[in-house]
Amino acid sequence: MNKHIFMNSSVLLGAAFLATQAIAQTKKNKPTPQRPNILFILADDLGYGDLSCYGQEKFETPNIDNLALQGMRFTQCYSGTTVSAPSRSCLVTGLHSGHTPIRGNKGVKPEGQFPLPEGTYTIFNLFKQNGYTTGAFGKWGLGAIGSTGEPNKMGVDHFFGYNCQTLAHNYYPDHLWNNDKRVELKENLNGGYGQYSADLIHNKAMEFIDENKNKPFFLFYPTTIPHAELIVPEDSIIKKFRGKYPETPYLGNDSYERKGGYCSQVHPHATFAAMIYRLDVRVGQIIQKLKDLGLYDNTIIIFTSDNGPHMEGGGDPEFFNGNGIYRGFKRDVYEGGIRVPMIVSWPGHIKAGTETNFMCSFWDMLPTFNEILNGKPVEKTDGISLLPLLENKKGQKLHDYLYFEFHEMNGRQAVHKGDWKLVHLNVSIPAQEKYELYNLAADPQEKHNIILQYPEIEKELKAIMVKAHVKDSNWPLFEFEK
Repeated sequence: MNKHIFMNSSVLLGAAFLATQAIAQTKKNKPTPQRPNILFILADDLGYGDLSCYGQEKFETPNIDNLALQGMRFTQCYSGTTVSAPSRSCLVTGLHSGHTPIRGNKGVKPEGQFPLPEGTYTIFNLFKQNGYTTGAFGKWGLGAIGSTGEPNKMGVDHFFGYNCQTLAHNYYPDHLWNNDKRVELKENLNGGYGQYSADLIHNKAMEFIDENKNKPFFLFYPTTIPHAELIVPEDSIIKKFRGKYPETPYLGNDSYERKGGYCSQVHPHATFAAMIYRLDVRVGQIIQKLKDLGLYDNTIIIFTSDNGPHMEGGGDPEFFNGNGIYRGFKRDVYEGGIRVPMIVSWPGHIKAGTETNFMCSFWDMLPTFNEILNGKPVEKTDGISLLPLLENKKGQKLHDYLYFEFHEMNGRQAVHKGDWKLVHLNVSIPAQEKYELYNLAADPQEKHNIILQYPEIEKELKAIMVKAHVKDSNWPLFEFEK
């Protein structure tokens, strides 16, 4: 072989070898894309129309509105059901209210609610299995401390807030919980108004972000705002609204032993607006914290509410148009009781300023997170992954139907399939039960019961109601022979 050819070949082979090694080293050194942090903010009894980006005209929510501008605004998202505990159970288990373990607001003594059973698989378990640190800050209501459903037994690494949703009615409680340790709030003893719980909880959530800034985290922020009672600290926020609205004072229970009752309020309208504005300020602070730490671009932020607006403690959703155009409030299975605002932001994945009328519900959250983390479906869920929708990709599955049940007021059920919705009232009293059928496309306000005109649709949706409710001895309200 020619000496020059041999030398040139050797040079080329050497160069190729070095190039291959360089590419291999580059791949080796290339950082693995970091998994996204998740911030899930759950308001308490915030109605569909209680945000200015959803039509609220009597006050503004600029930080939440800006979140909507940066992400996707849902106009047909449904909560788990129409009251707190079962709605949250649907959220954390990925099961609708005919399957989820908690189906009502059933209290237990001395403090807490009926617990999630041992072995329940939750969103928190999902994140922990994938190397995330999990935190929950706010209202739990899924099992008393010491029960099978306490936060730390459900996959929560750090919990701070109210274990009992009844006590969470009061914003100046005598105690909160730090995991399984009771935290005494001495400034609130004997009727004191020293430590506003929503502010304490917010500060703990901010600390959680600081402490976990270098590893992936799931932060569940189930705030108590704007659930009754109506009260805020005497600061610049309430002064911004006082005197702005006509007021009818609310006379409540002002005993320091009221635990669960609601205090009197001279300015209920101003206080309600101030509470939501205060939440909006806190949302802005959390987002700014994420930005300051360089985490915002790699964080999925979800904002929603556990059910429709309440009418307790001086709450006045009719004045504020808290349910938007929709009929009904908290405890109703009409749209106003279960249709809630939902905003999702994820920089680089969700196109800013988008809006969708895609029909979804709380039980879609677990399969969505699972696909983000694992790229595969969940075995036991009533939900569907929303990831294709969020990323504007093909392959988004649709719900065949959504099902809701409510275990108070003689029992209520609803099925939403396509444009059709069947409502079942007085479930537990056969002699008084009533069915109503609405076409939501033509009648979103559910004004016109057209059940007599569509017997075949009625029959189809009734069959779904029967199938969707799985008997559970802990929730016997619907369980009788027809």
